[in-house]
Amino acid sequence: MTGLLALAADPGIPSPPQGTWYLGVVPVRAYALFIIAGIFAGGCLADRRWIARGGRPGTVVDVLTWAVPSGIVGSRVWHVLTHLQDYTWQDPWEALRLWEGGLAIFGGLLGGALGAWFACRRRGIPLPAFADALAPGMAVGQAFGRWGNYFNQEIYGTPTTLPWGLRINPENRPAAYPEAETFHPTFLYESLWSLLTAVVVMWADRRFRLGHGRAFALYLAMYGTARAALELLRTDEANIVLGLRVNQLVALLVVVLAVVYIAVSARLRPGRETTVEHAPQDEQAR
Repeated sequence: MTGLLALAADPGIPSPPQGTWYLGVVPVRAYALFIIAGIFAGGCLADRRWIARGGRPGTVVDVLTWAVPSGIVGSRVWHVLTHLQDYTWQDPWEALRLWEGGLAIFGGLLGGALGAWFACRRRGIPLPAFADALAPGMAVGQAFGRWGNYFNQEIYGTPTTLPWGLRINPENRPAAYPEAETFHPTFLYESLWSLLTAVVVMWADRRFRLGHGRAFALYLAMYGTARAALELLRTDEANIVLGLRVNQLVALLVVVLAVVYIAVSARLRPGRETTVEHAPQDEQAR
């Protein structure tokens, strides 16, 4: 009863009291746990979809072994380059502290695409076909990963009095809003949108038999749309280009390119390609 009265007197979504636990001297960080959970959930979905398209079991794991590390590197590099104002550079290791947050989706997409391209080339499979199988899993992975921001009390929006406003501890509030207590839970908005994106992509893929990278392009278009809108609510500092936050400008560009690609690809290469994956050469030699 006391807890219910406290919640009624202090409405909104409470922030977690901590984001790190210790097993002895080993830190266990919620941020990392949600990223790992997202990779696992997204990978399982991608594996089922790839096999259904004619691929071989184990391919998704092999590709992700290359794509995930390169994606993490790319996401961190992108974040640092677009938030140079946040780093003093007096500590040379500051930019490497992933556990403090700071992974950018767009950099992750570029880095992950490079790793996936290399892995797909090794196995002799077309990257667009693999990307189509992976697309909903990417969205599911992002839905999980955003909850790491919740535990870090970061990536929230402007102040709000809505019932689902996120309560942020005073030490984590932006200086521009010293009196505000509840903020838009943009992490939650993006997480829910990502789940919706996964559902829409899978539905469209079955309904229209998307191929040649169009399912992945649809995922990019939906993610870019949400990201461009959510950037309007973000309170963290960002560099401005052409009157827009950098990631907002990039998101809009991604939407335009994705829509153009879907239209042109559907006209030039209609239908879905047939995926026939052969065993890698090292397996054939056994």
